[in-house]
Amino acid sequence: MKSFAKINIFLKITGIRGNYHELNSRFVLIKNLFDEISFKSGNFEGFCIKTETEINGENIINKAYNELCKAGFSHELNEFFKNNCVILKKNIPLGGGLGGGSSNAATFLKMANEELNLKISKRNLMKIGAKIGADVSFFLSDEICANVSGIGEIIMPFDDEIPNFEILQKPVCCDTAKVYKEFRAHFFDTINLKFSARLSRLKSSEILANFKNYMLNDLLVPAQKIYPNLKINNDEFLSGSGSSCFKVK
Repeated sequence: MKSFAKINIFLKITGIRGNYHELNSRFVLIKNLFDEISFKSGNFEGFCIKTETEINGENIINKAYNELCKAGFSHELNEFFKNNCVILKKNIPLGGGLGGGSSNAATFLKMANEELNLKISKRNLMKIGAKIGADVSFFLSDEICANVSGIGEIIMPFDDEIPNFEILQKPVCCDTAKVYKEFRAHFFDTINLKFSARLSRLKSSEILANFKNYMLNDLLVPAQKIYPNLKINNDEFLSGSGSSCFKVK
């Protein structure tokens, strides 16, 4: 199954909820950039993920598996993954702000729900996804475009005018936690809730044609402060916490 990337047309921080940052953002699914996930049969010693890309630490798919177990499906999962493993083919760059990890988790949840006939409703699957990561709920929603708020759990479909995009990969791998920490420490007083609300009402084509890149993503300046080599042209827009950018073709 294809595990699609996303971009953020705008990303505005609106507050803090515990250790998390509340946001208001326009998410757009990018269907020409995706990872691929499949199940492969065989004899395996418990749940495993096989990928050509080196995984540092626990893969987010492991978190998705664990949350499904906590939701009451440990028996079904344990039985299935005695004879199956997850095959992950990565194309979405790591540390790029394109939601690759969250998309992988959401795709795994969908596949497990269907393959194991768990009969979890989309609403409940999204509740499980919200416990895994901030972007997972969007990928579970099946929306092409949506305004996303809260800590990623509030998904409002948006009837948009979406331009054609070119995705640009920068030679930098941004650490999401470090970028958000930098924003909280030095840029929190720049929050503008009125401007954030205004962006939510505008079409993506209008937003990109009328506002500068640093106005649209609150994480751009913090990311560049941490990563001076993150060079972005005036017609390029940062996605998420970076480092990938996009521009209108």
